[in-house]
Amino acid sequence: MSTPAGGSKLNSNAVNIEVKEDSTEEVRLEQTPDHLPTKINGLNRHGSLDIEAGEIHGHHGHHNTKDWGVILRLAFQSIGVVYGDLGTSPLYVFSSTFTNGIKHQDDILGVLSLIFYTITLIPVIKYVAIVLHANDNGDGGTFALYSKLCRYAKVGLIPSEQPEDREVSNYQRELPNNRNKISSKIKKSLEQSKFAKYALLFVAMLGTSMVVGDGILTPSISVLSAVSGLKKATDFMTEGRIAILAVMILIALFMVQRFGTDKVGYAFAPILCVWFSLITGIGVYNFIKYDPLVVKAINPKYIVDYFKRNGKEAWISLGGVILSITGTEAMFADLGHFTVKSIQISMGCVVYPAVITAYGGQAAWLRNNSDQVADTFYKSLPSALYWPMFVMAVLAAIIASQAMISGTFSIIKQSLSLGCFPRVQVVHTSEKYEGQVYIPEINYLLMTGCVLVTATFRTTEKIGNAYGIAVVFAETLTSGFLVVIMLVIWKTNILLVMLYVLVISFTEYLYLSAVLYKFANGGYLPFSFALALVFIMCTWNYVHRAKYNYELERKVSHEAIKDIVMDTNISHMGGLAIFYSELAHGIPPIFKHYVDNVPALHSVIVFVSIKSLPVSRVAPEERFLFRRVKPNELYVFRCVVRYGYTDVRNEKESFEKILIERLTDYIKYDYGNEPQNASLANEDVVKLDKACQSGVVHLVGEHEIVSREGSSLWKRFLINYAYNFMKKNLRQSYSVFDVPHKKLLKVGMTYEL
Repeated sequence: MSTPAGGSKLNSNAVNIEVKEDSTEEVRLEQTPDHLPTKINGLNRHGSLDIEAGEIHGHHGHHNTKDWGVILRLAFQSIGVVYGDLGTSPLYVFSSTFTNGIKHQDDILGVLSLIFYTITLIPVIKYVAIVLHANDNGDGGTFALYSKLCRYAKVGLIPSEQPEDREVSNYQRELPNNRNKISSKIKKSLEQSKFAKYALLFVAMLGTSMVVGDGILTPSISVLSAVSGLKKATDFMTEGRIAILAVMILIALFMVQRFGTDKVGYAFAPILCVWFSLITGIGVYNFIKYDPLVVKAINPKYIVDYFKRNGKEAWISLGGVILSITGTEAMFADLGHFTVKSIQISMGCVVYPAVITAYGGQAAWLRNNSDQVADTFYKSLPSALYWPMFVMAVLAAIIASQAMISGTFSIIKQSLSLGCFPRVQVVHTSEKYEGQVYIPEINYLLMTGCVLVTATFRTTEKIGNAYGIAVVFAETLTSGFLVVIMLVIWKTNILLVMLYVLVISFTEYLYLSAVLYKFANGGYLPFSFALALVFIMCTWNYVHRAKYNYELERKVSHEAIKDIVMDTNISHMGGLAIFYSELAHGIPPIFKHYVDNVPALHSVIVFVSIKSLPVSRVAPEERFLFRRVKPNELYVFRCVVRYGYTDVRNEKESFEKILIERLTDYIKYDYGNEPQNASLANEDVVKLDKACQSGVVHLVGEHEIVSREGSSLWKRFLINYAYNFMKKNLRQSYSVFDVPHKKLLKVGMTYEL
């Protein structure tokens, strides 16, 4: 293990320390001078719960806005960010559905009816009307649902909960008078079942993995289907050459990701607005010119007749119909940048009527050209609009790809914050929009996957088999979480929950059964991606939890801290020492190990614990929670630094500077407000200032993680090989806070798990 310049490192075997309970310490919530707290039952509270709306700035500031000007502007912007995938689906849906050709004219009406009711039921009723309201303080996505559930029920697997966490302004709390018997029983069952806790975390990981798989398949199928229009223009463009061109576009797309989407973001919405206008106009033109009677497809009888005529083939064709709702999950995943109302307006007023009209026009054209279903989109265009539509299709496909790539970066960042993904570099590409991030390792992973998929499969039909599974699987997992939220948090009437399951969930599982039929014909791809990612996430989370529990069981007692600081054999020197760990309760064992090897202590010691709360954001003034280890003469403090899963940890100011400022405020305005401490506060601030002037050193544990002797072969493989391989090849924890190497001291210690 390397030692950075200017730093040093100690190493030894695991240390066994006698476990003792910490003595009770008074708990205070740190506040800045402008927000002096009111103390209730030993905890500090803000006088108002409006802090998030008033103090937190960024992409959440407009979440509860009632300004219709802001809402309409966000609705316009959402068209360019959210709907690229859904809007480009008309490029390939009919060709992917009728893979064996059209055998009966009314089959066109049956499929159109399926498309109409699928889009109405899933994106509109399920997502727009229901799922969007399951947001977590304005954020959406699989981990947002999981975090929301963890906040309302004790289903988290890391025992880091603290009573003070519920004092955070956006940590919504359950009101006892809203409880019912069914909700209470389900919540109690979840909290008491270890299997249920693991299952919920696994489903969150699997859902995330499927979305990442979607991030690989969306660019492949969107770009490939767009450039395939060149086959009509010239015979020179063969299937292989079209695949090569698509690969070149994909590589260029991924190479520019490091610049961020902020610079080109404003161009996205106008381009897609033009795209939706064009497909609407062409749909109306084809509808009037070829067969206005396709409007009969609104009658679901045509769906029944379609299945009667085609039987198993009709069921298999659902794998193509489901592609009409690709990108639906993006409405929820990208919610943090917009508002519920803005998404509802853009979907209801622009996207939904545009795509329904486009499919209706294509169906009308097919009624007269059923033998050309393989190239429905481009051949149904008026000849004068071919090249403009080709250019717009390529641009729309790139935008659709960009949306899924950005969404993938966002969910990986969320999983990082919850200890469910190895540390990777997160680059914030925009100072204006906090949600725009770029992750180099994930970007190259997605690019490699896209290139391999496009070069290997070459046709949208084959990629569609894989794409459908990724889409439906992610949506069924969202439904599963939603049902639990309905029962535990919303306390929805059980009859309405059953109606949701019977109608929406049943429809999704029917589609899932159809796409799984094509598992061997490309459907295995998303499962392969998901299994690899789930293995990585499960391995990292397993060791992350085991390491936390190891430290919790061996935390240093209050009496031991006192003995160490008062030990005359230990020399004392000036300066401030900051010890980092993830342990939210007590002093980590690394401190005792350090003192045993280096019998010297700084005049002021702060133990900093980094903790992620199951909320999207934590207000800056609520982020630092300080405790003072007694007796006061020790000058030892504990600090829990709390972040939400969308919070930016790379502050513009150095973490060291912010920590010292908050500690000073704590001594002055919180600890110093106690009558018995008032005379000491100024003296303590002077001592802290003097320590800072003498020098600040950051002590970070360099843990060697190994399996305990006698562990199973599988456990030894996970810890000794899989986890340690990831750990050695990814970022170190201290890099999160940009600790200068000249102030860094790495303390080596072996953990036998």
